[in-house]
Amino acid sequence: MVLPTGLGKTAIALQIIADYLSKGDGAVLFLAPTKVLVNQHYEFLKTHLTLDDISLITGEDPIQKRTKLWNNSIICATPEIARNDLNRQIISPNQFSLVIFDEVHRTIGDYAYSGIAERFENSTVRIVGMTATLPSEKDKATEILSRLRISCVAERNEDSPDVKPYTQETHTEWINVELPPELKAIQTLLKLALDERYDVLRKNGIKLAEQQSLSALLRIRQFVLNQNRRSAKPLFTAIRIHYALNILEAHGITPFLKFCERAQAKKGVGVKDLFEVDPNFTRAIHLAKEAQSRGIEHSKIPKLKEILESVPGKALIFTSYRDSVDLIYNKLTEQGISAGILIGKAGEAGLKQKKQIEIVQKFRDGLFRVLIATRVGEEGLDIAEVNQVIFYDNVPSSVRYIQRRGRTGRKDTGKLVVLIAKNTIDETYYWIGKRKMTSAKSMGDKMTNVLKKNQEIESQKNGLDAFL
Repeated sequence: MVLPTGLGKTAIALQIIADYLSKGDGAVLFLAPTKVLVNQHYEFLKTHLTLDDISLITGEDPIQKRTKLWNNSIICATPEIARNDLNRQIISPNQFSLVIFDEVHRTIGDYAYSGIAERFENSTVRIVGMTATLPSEKDKATEILSRLRISCVAERNEDSPDVKPYTQETHTEWINVELPPELKAIQTLLKLALDERYDVLRKNGIKLAEQQSLSALLRIRQFVLNQNRRSAKPLFTAIRIHYALNILEAHGITPFLKFCERAQAKKGVGVKDLFEVDPNFTRAIHLAKEAQSRGIEHSKIPKLKEILESVPGKALIFTSYRDSVDLIYNKLTEQGISAGILIGKAGEAGLKQKKQIEIVQKFRDGLFRVLIATRVGEEGLDIAEVNQVIFYDNVPSSVRYIQRRGRTGRKDTGKLVVLIAKNTIDETYYWIGKRKMTSAKSMGDKMTNVLKKNQEIESQKNGLDAFL
């Protein structure tokens, strides 16, 4: 089921759950990728169903408690714990008649959804997948269909005639900002350091396109380790410089320096040369520390205040880096704007499930006006009164773009603002994202055609072919 955010995928899931429970064939498993989202589904089902045995299971529950909870009629769970308990044989695939995969676009690679799907391969369970968008890449969309044995794709978009009357308009504004001169000077030095590594790699026989791309470098890692060891040092150093440059361009001085601190502490191939010897990189760090001491950050920070003041009501700011979350929070708080933080649980500063749920509830209740979130806030968060969503950084993913955008315009006209720093990675991601959005729009039709062809081939088989 592919349906834009805020248009009732969970309500449709409720209808299907009620139908399956009335047959009494087995339990229902409702999966969602984050603890906040699982809790949201749990509360929704408890409100709309008259059952007493609906349970919520996450990795924070001890094994003894989970063993008991798995016997309920409906279980809302995070995928990692469901996969682990299936592998431990605490639960059996045969005890379920229906499994719902929310944010089903995640069923690729080694994500836990893939492992769960494998365990249900030989069962008679009915599988339902829900998402606001299919991936833009055909191989990923095909992988989802084959892993979950999907036989039908039901898709609607904002322009579908049966959906259009119920959608709210979201006005999108792309705002360009210029990097401050101090950031431009650091950017130039980092690019010089990067050029040197590209020259060495090319001299070593590595074929690289003129356009310097991090993804292209990441793709050749294994080849270099296996067949061109002398290129390992320039390659891994170039990858580090790319990350540092991207963070500087999209997020500013403090996130850049924090990234450099962590990279230096981890050590590894070429780290000492880069941080202690390379004249361009060491000069870049020196200039960044100087700028930080003078309170210079990214030009997106003052622009944020301007944007927040232009639209009354609640706002949700998305950024991909935790260091960036802290920076935005501190700057907004200094300017007297009440804000909260929503991040995942990993690391010392991470938020546990209970705290994440508490933060979202406080935002719903209006205890602060702005919520600054990483990826954990992108999927499924239902906060009806968000007036605007701001992308502090751009994302080169149609799925993440649509998920982020879907947090506004749920009950009234929404506004989406995307900040783009000129001549930076932001602009590159803008064009990649635009291309992927176009591909994703037609993916549902493509997959439906593939499924129809497969069904026609199956129906034409007879005799021994059909039996096999």
